[in-house]
Parts: sequence; C-alpha cells; structure tokens
Amino acid sequence: MRRTLTGATVVALLLGAAPAPAMAAGRPDPADRLSWSARQLGRQALPERDGWAAEGAGTTGGSTAAPERTRVVRDRAELIAALGGDNASNATDATPKLIYVDGAVDGFEGPDGTPLGCTDLADPEYRLDAYLAAYDPAVWGRVTPTGPLEEARVRSVANQTRQTQINVGSNTTIVGLRGARLTGLTLMIDRASNVIVRNLTFADARDCFPAWSPTDGESGNWNSQYDQISVRRSEHVWIDHNTFTDGDNPDSAQPTYFGRPYQVHDGSLDVTHTASLVTASWNRFTGRDKLMLIGSSNTVGPDVGRLKVTLHHNLFDGVLQRLPRVRFGQVDVYNNHYRLGGDAFEYALGVGVQSAIYAQNNFFTLDAAVDPADLLYDWGGTALTERGSWVRRGAGLARPVDLLAAYNAVHDPDFGADAGWTPTLRRDPLLPTPLVPLLVGPLAGADRLPI
Repeated sequence: MRRTLTGATVVALLLGAAPAPAMAAGRPDPADRLSWSARQLGRQALPERDGWAAEGAGTTGGSTAAPERTRVVRDRAELIAALGGDNASNATDATPKLIYVDGAVDGFEGPDGTPLGCTDLADPEYRLDAYLAAYDPAVWGRVTPTGPLEEARVRSVANQTRQTQINVGSNTTIVGLRGARLTGLTLMIDRASNVIVRNLTFADARDCFPAWSPTDGESGNWNSQYDQISVRRSEHVWIDHNTFTDGDNPDSAQPTYFGRPYQVHDGSLDVTHTASLVTASWNRFTGRDKLMLIGSSNTVGPDVGRLKVTLHHNLFDGVLQRLPRVRFGQVDVYNNHYRLGGDAFEYALGVGVQSAIYAQNNFFTLDAAVDPADLLYDWGGTALTERGSWVRRGAGLARPVDLLAAYNAVHDPDFGADAGWTPTLRRDPLLPTPLVPLLVGPLAGADRLPI
C-alpha cells in the first residue's frame, strides 16, 4: 500500500516534532485565526526517542486540548486564566490546555494591568538600606540574618512569589507566537506531568529581595530565588526552542554590597526536587550567570534514580556556570555549542554527588584566557563519560580535545572515565562535532521555528 505524506506531517517533520493530532470534526479551534503553521506547532508532541522526556508514554503536553481550553494570551491575567483561572490552584489543573503567547507578558503586571515595582511588593517593615545596615558583617558578624528585618524580607518574598511565580499544571502546552516574551516571571512546573514549553523568550526573572547568606563561600553571597523555568517533582517535560536572557538588567550591572555582587537572578532552567524525564532542546542561553541546576541537594535520598535529563542542540552563549551542574541524575549532554569566556567565567559541566553525565560531540568556542582543563568542575562527583569534544580557543583552529584528560592533568582527584550508563533515547544520529556550531547557532532559540 502506497503511503502519502499529508501537509501536516511534512510541516511536523520540518519543525522536528511529532505530527499534530487531528481536531474533532466540526469543532472550531478558538485559535483558528492563527496561521496554519502556528496551530500545527501548538498541537505537536515530542518525537519518539527524543531524549529522556520521550521515555514510556512520551510527552504530548496540551496537544489534545478542547477548543474551550485553547487560548491566545496577551497579558499576565489572561495567562493565569488560560492555565485554570486561579494562580493559587492552577498547578492542580490537569485538563489538557493549549496556550499561545502573543506579545509580552510581564509578571510585574497587576490585576488591572498597572505595572508594579519592587516597592509595591515589599512588606511595610522592609527597607533595603535598613537591611544592609543591620546585617553588615562588620556589625552583625558572619552568621545567618535573623530578627524583624529578615522576617520582613521573607514576607516580601512571599508577596513577590504570589505575583511573579506562574503555576503550570499537567497536560499543558505553552507556545510563543513570533516575538513572544515572558518577562519578570517564573514558570513553576511543580508536581505536574506532561508539559511542553516552546518558542518563548524569557527575560529578567528578577528577585526584588535577595537573601544575604554570610556562610555561602569564603566571603558570603547574595542569593536570589526565582528561576525562569523551575521543574520540581514533575516528569515528562519538553523545553524547546526558547531563549533565556537577563535582558537589559544583567547581574553584571548590579551594585556590590558587603563586598559581594548583589545578585538578583537565579537559574534559567532548574530541574530539582525529584523531577525527571526532561528534554531541553534547541534553546539559547545568553549572557547569564547561573543556568541549569539539576538536583538541589547533596543529601542521598529521593533524588536517587531520578533527575534524568537530556540536553541537545542548545547554545550556551556568554554564560558563566552550571551548564549544567548535576547531582545524582543520568544526564545526556550532546551536540551542544558552548561560546564561553570573560573574566567571570567559572565552568561548564559541574560534576556533583553521584552524578552520571554523558557528554558527547559538544563544541566549545573559548576565549584565549579559558583553559579547556577548567571546563569541568568537581562538585563532589567521581566520574563522567566525555567523548568527541572539539575546542576552538582564541584565534586558533578548532581541534578535538579530550576534556577529561585535560582536567585530570591539572586537577586532583581525577575523574573516572565511565559514568556507568549509555544513552539510548536519541532521535537522530549524532552530528559530527565540527558541524554543531554551523547548525546550532542559526537554529537554536526562540523565533527560529516556522511560525
């Protein structure tokens, strides 16, 4: 029997995703004013074998959403309504839902559309100048802040969480139309299953009330709370063709207090608290500090056997650390392009407690000051599998480099060379490493899909 490809199937293959399921006959789609390609994109599922999120039943998101749960949203209130209607309970809404973002949605937008600032969210008893005066190490010492001002800061954080943390339930697809942005907010995927997020630019998920942690490191550190996407206690999550940036508010522009940078941003995409079966593909991470934490604690417990994540064809551009940093999980890192450098660069792959990173055919474009031996970092792990890496350093020629051997030559203790597992969930054959920057640069990030 001769098989004929439908137009939907052809476009799905071009978009790199499974064909969209057909809508029920006679039932109009509320998004029918969108372009045909946009509607197809929204209905697509993760392809078979495309990373850990394809395990078992795979990841279909909101591809089967009924017309009444298919929405186009243009502001925070509409986004919350499309996710279920009440941000406090939306995390438990498992009805299939398909949400298109049109334009910019700002987490600091009040219910009536009025822009909010940090002062609007601050507890009446919190002031940064008073906080700095009270907890200056020269006055307070290097012990954890306690007392009324710290309690007021914590209440302020609770106010911001209610405002800027947008809760996402199971069986959800959120897809951006061309130019769509989510700014000043966190997509919180917690205790959810089967979620897809595609073609969005995430910008400036800032924390108005960073915490001073005097025992964090030798000199203490300011720590912020809000990721751009946080995946917790969830599984079957596909994050694809998004851009993550701090926009016009980079941490490098923040002041210094107590001799440490006042950091107002946390991660881009953190996978923690027993989450698992996540695929992050064709994303662009640009100009950020902390990017991706996989596993949030060194404590041996429920994370063991979880935190299974695939990262492929992502661009890490001008970023500093956690690319990713891994605890416990079996994490497949292949065909990614890293463009790294600058005085503040720290490391790429963080090898944490009982981590099992399998890094293959990744391309590293480095400033002349970055030593390939410093692309790995010991966070308490013992081994990783690393093969097929290429490095272009400064004005030099690209060449294959054994990153594990380079690390072991100058660092002690050595890492072992076997992570103890071999990935089987890869949709396509590996790209030869020299081809990685040629494809990932033009194709990774938001607004690269034909929508």
